[in-house]
Amino acid sequence: MADQQSDLVILGGGSGGYAAALRAAELGKSVVLIEKDRVGGTCLHRGCIPTKALLHAGEIADGARESANFGVNATFEGIDMAGVNKYKDGVIGKNWKGLTGLIKSRGIEIVEGEGVLVGPKTVKVAKQDGSSDTYTGTNLILATGSYSRTLPGLELDGRRVITSEHALQLEHVPESVIVLGGGVIGCEFASAWTSFGAKVTIVEALPHLVPLEDEASSKQLERAFRKRKIDFKVGVRFEKVETSDAGVVVTLEGGQTLEAELLLVAVGRGPVSDGLGYEEQGQRLERGFVVTDELLRTAVDGVYAVGDLVSINGGPHLQLAHVGFAEGILVAEQIAGLPVVPIDYAGVPRITYSSPEVASVGLTEVDAAEKYGVDNIKSVTYDLSGNGRSAILNTKGAVKLIAQNDGPVVGVHIVGDRVGELIAEAQLIYNWEALPGEVAQLVHPHPTQSEAIGEAHMLLAGKPLHVHE
Repeated sequence: MADQQSDLVILGGGSGGYAAALRAAELGKSVVLIEKDRVGGTCLHRGCIPTKALLHAGEIADGARESANFGVNATFEGIDMAGVNKYKDGVIGKNWKGLTGLIKSRGIEIVEGEGVLVGPKTVKVAKQDGSSDTYTGTNLILATGSYSRTLPGLELDGRRVITSEHALQLEHVPESVIVLGGGVIGCEFASAWTSFGAKVTIVEALPHLVPLEDEASSKQLERAFRKRKIDFKVGVRFEKVETSDAGVVVTLEGGQTLEAELLLVAVGRGPVSDGLGYEEQGQRLERGFVVTDELLRTAVDGVYAVGDLVSINGGPHLQLAHVGFAEGILVAEQIAGLPVVPIDYAGVPRITYSSPEVASVGLTEVDAAEKYGVDNIKSVTYDLSGNGRSAILNTKGAVKLIAQNDGPVVGVHIVGDRVGELIAEAQLIYNWEALPGEVAQLVHPHPTQSEAIGEAHMLLAGKPLHVHE
């Protein structure tokens, strides 16, 4: 079992790992990418891509049901889950084949097998044929990702009590579902299943759905979910679940019970670090997350961590695929000796792909008031009822802006169908510290939903156009 040497060894081929591999190879480094499953990680195979495929299928189902509103005669005859899964898996397969080909074309060695640290920068890989090899890098990146968490005492059986991974493999549309957790994952599945015809109830311990978003966005999503007959209970805690052949009975604090066919547990994601030799090789862990500094450097010189695995200085971290991409690129460039700067995580776009979508970048109003002082900020809300394209799409929502008094925009929050496509412009506004008047001068194409961004800034700059006084 010879030890193979390279400039960079990466443990984990998800978003952060493969982005680092591609950029490092581009910069002339020899790279070994170790992955126990398939490159692309959770996002491609069990997360972002398949869930959005389900949501798109749900959007088409809703379009068929509501076609008469647009003068189109169509009949909705139900959901063929075998067909939906074929479509979903086809999207995944096409992306996976393209990604695998791209990685190999860059001269990156892909090693299939389970890796464990046996030295500070050495990984031992157990391969499927029973053999094993070790790989040592001048630098090492830990990118082993995350898994679906549960609560203490709440056991997942994969049949009645399931995670998002199980939910993506369902071969039928459940008649009813209780979703434990009203964050991004919970709201996305609740939205998709409702479009498929299931009766959904969300249980969230915090006071609002998507609780990390601005409260105004949460309230707009809740209003839309009520209209869609999605039930939700917020500010209430889960106590226990009992399962039977017929389904589940969930008991909440106070003794209230709910019955459904399935319980989806969507209470967040934990780090994949247990049993991988991290602590034994000098890594500092916090609740299982690998602790890094702002430049993703760990406690061991020459070792970095990226993606869902990371806790920056022991604090919380955005578990998003595009964060993993950015971190992988940052670390690869750092290893190559290029100048890098820490990522401003507040400047990373966040999207919940429910119907309607919730998209944001920058600070919430509460966070902005805490950072700058409540008397030093102002906010405005532009309702999508004034936007022609939103009327065509028959969607409701709003753009909320938060800015420093006589200063730049520090938060953009949007609710409405397809508004996730608008957040890229909002990202530039926040990250380039644009003034409201500067954005108000930009000409947005008509009729598009992007006009709502412009109109909101016109309102904030004191020159509203399509706004009722």
